[in-house]
Amino acid sequence: MTKPAAAVTQNSWAFLRDPMITPTGFREYDARWKYPDEINLPGITALGLGLGTQMHARGIEPVIAVGNDYRDYSLSIKNALILGLIQAGIQVRDIGPALSPMAYFSQFHLDVPAVAMVTASHNPNGWTGVKMGFDRPLTHGPDEMSELRDIVLEGRGVPRPGGGCEFVDGVKEAYLDDLVGDFRMSRPLKVVCATGNGTASAFAPELFERMGVEVVASHNELDYTFPNYNPNPEAMEMLHDMAAAVKASGADMALGFDGDGDRCGVVDDEGQEIFADKVGVIMARDLAKLYPGSTFVADVKSTGLFASDPELQAHGVKADYWKTGHSHMKRRVKEIGALAGFEKSGHYFLAEPIGRGYDCGMRVAVEICKLMDRNPDKSMSDLRRALPQTFSTPTMSPYCADTEKYDVLQRLVGKLETLAADGGRIAGRGISKVVTVNGARVILDNGAWGLVRASSNTPNLVVVCESPESDEEMRAIFADIDAVIRTEPAVGDYDQTI
Repeated sequence: MTKPAAAVTQNSWAFLRDPMITPTGFREYDARWKYPDEINLPGITALGLGLGTQMHARGIEPVIAVGNDYRDYSLSIKNALILGLIQAGIQVRDIGPALSPMAYFSQFHLDVPAVAMVTASHNPNGWTGVKMGFDRPLTHGPDEMSELRDIVLEGRGVPRPGGGCEFVDGVKEAYLDDLVGDFRMSRPLKVVCATGNGTASAFAPELFERMGVEVVASHNELDYTFPNYNPNPEAMEMLHDMAAAVKASGADMALGFDGDGDRCGVVDDEGQEIFADKVGVIMARDLAKLYPGSTFVADVKSTGLFASDPELQAHGVKADYWKTGHSHMKRRVKEIGALAGFEKSGHYFLAEPIGRGYDCGMRVAVEICKLMDRNPDKSMSDLRRALPQTFSTPTMSPYCADTEKYDVLQRLVGKLETLAADGGRIAGRGISKVVTVNGARVILDNGAWGLVRASSNTPNLVVVCESPESDEEMRAIFADIDAVIRTEPAVGDYDQTI
């Protein structure tokens, strides 16, 4: 196997023959590139060969489940990946078009040790990538990704005999059966099912109907051009559309799913868009009654309510704030034996006895329906209003190139730590501490906070702020954090702001 050649360019003879792979596509916990600008099909095959070589090096049984999302180029990407896996002597179980959590489920259903899911996740068309893992329900983290990157970029993939591919039918049906079981709603529930024409369109409407939920369709036709919006329930565009559908239909809520179905967003019966971390607190409150004394993991972008909410405290709940990212969170939930993990992005990790520990938007939808069934006299807006009020921004992402963002972040963390050490103030308040487990979460003397970190998936920084006092203070926190960020000329415009 030769090393990927830096000289390979599009529309050249070599582009159809030799691997082209941009090194920055190997990210903290999955692989993601613009296609074909940053990787070509021979590069994908080299990735498959490298992944198979990594399996052999780690002594993993050479069998892997492989799926692909519903984009027009994902099948070509998957076939190129499978070719590389076969070259590495791996037996492939091709489960066909899938959601990422369906691929994770197939590891258990087919009893195979490894998984590779071809998906760009919530990224817009033009992106591709692979989510992969060996130790179910975990997926590759930084160590595994660095190891894989070096194998691929250094041309250390080793061809072996014994590879093959078998198509496995019926996994989708088994996945839906596993999600719903024998549960049926005992109260009427009308839900806007928002899938943004993505892969979840083939799953979510049927999931709700199996539970006896009345479905209000919202962009449920499969269309890989995404004619309405890119399916991403963290983006305000999708949440606003879900809110409009609730108001027009009189639904009890809207549940929306991203492009590969591992995230879930919620709009309540009043058309109020509830950020996913607040939904996590609502779910944690319900689960704490069933499993008192549980530990919940929240990512550093999430609300401080997981630690401060009186109702969670009354049930002996312990909160653990951890690094953002599906692989980081899955690993943390498993390591400390947490009942669940919640990310502000809408990734939820429900462990035994609720789920299997991986992020599954469909599982979250089922559990929210069960939550509503356990609270027949409550609406989702009732549950929202019952939370202590805080004021938070959406997740905002100013541009910063992949080649620069980590150096920029390191300098920003240093500047914020220096500001705190020098007695500086944010929004007129003193800084109580700066948590640097993942970027910098600057916590103020009243529990308000502002976060800046580097996105692991896209060329961006990530900024989130929250105040327990007022919208005005939340905006002031953002203004002061942004003023520090603006000292770095490599940081560009925000994708959305407050």
